[in-house]
Amino acid sequence: MSIPSTMRHTDHGTGGGPEAIRITHGPVPQPGPGQVLVRVAYAGVNRPDVAQRSGSYPPPKDASPILGLEVAGEVIALGEGAQRWKLGDQVCALVHGGGYAEVVAVHATHCLPIPAGWSLKDAASLPETYFTVWVNVFDTGHLSAGESILIHGGSSGIGSTAIQLAKAFGCTVYTTVGSADKAAFCRNLGADHVINYREADFHAEVKRLAAPKGVNLVLDYIGGDYLKKNVDLLGMDGRLIQLAFMQGREAMLDLGPILMRRIVITGSALRPRTTDQKAAIARGLEAQVWPLFAAGKLRSVVNAEFTLDQVAEAHRLMESSAHLGKIVLRIA
Repeated sequence: MSIPSTMRHTDHGTGGGPEAIRITHGPVPQPGPGQVLVRVAYAGVNRPDVAQRSGSYPPPKDASPILGLEVAGEVIALGEGAQRWKLGDQVCALVHGGGYAEVVAVHATHCLPIPAGWSLKDAASLPETYFTVWVNVFDTGHLSAGESILIHGGSSGIGSTAIQLAKAFGCTVYTTVGSADKAAFCRNLGADHVINYREADFHAEVKRLAAPKGVNLVLDYIGGDYLKKNVDLLGMDGRLIQLAFMQGREAMLDLGPILMRRIVITGSALRPRTTDQKAAIARGLEAQVWPLFAAGKLRSVVNAEFTLDQVAEAHRLMESSAHLGKIVLRIA
């Protein structure tokens, strides 16, 4: 199989606004032990990409400096010891940076098959959000059938994934949004209760709807003064999963409810996890989530497609929060 020596990829220099991103040429990476080389057809655009581009989220030292955390494409080379995949296989993958490029090297264990009937475009939108939601909500948060979850920002990539997975596993879903269009989008995905926080106090509404037990789990990336409200909405043995802090890392909190209701507050970032930890998440997804695609219980939420040359426009849309679901870049 022909492998080019150079490739197009993004470079955001020292960082800044979307205009800092330019397209350049560089050498094609070589697959290391246990890795495969993927010719990228599509790459997903995620909020961590925006944070890295702006300079507020530097990549790990062992990561590619090129933006992009998820891709879909074709396997074109195998590193020493790489198993399962063969040349020509189509995969989607969680990558350790380098997704905004024509070719990327990725650990073979971080690749997953394209769900039956799905396009490469749609499959490119899966890894980052599905890995994140699965490990946080189900592995760490232990959400189970019959429980309830409050998902902030239900129309985001993370939110739309969490809604679908929670409903597929028999849970009641509350979610917050900022517009009527986003509310309709979340209801269409199966959310049971959608609160437009611009029109109503989400805390008061969820408190009323979930009475008297409260919710079992809250998935939040807002932080700030949401912390106190989230804890107040949790019932006995409730869990708060914090993914980010868009409104700040600091907040005052009465620790009494944590003691009296045995509340667990935790959080995690996906990117710093080890190769083996990410491989374990991939195995869990393939065993327990990928069959749901074949059963038609999960759907694509790709909202917008841009070419690699339009990457700055894709980042502007992400920063506007006007999108519903996922944004992808067409690379090939």
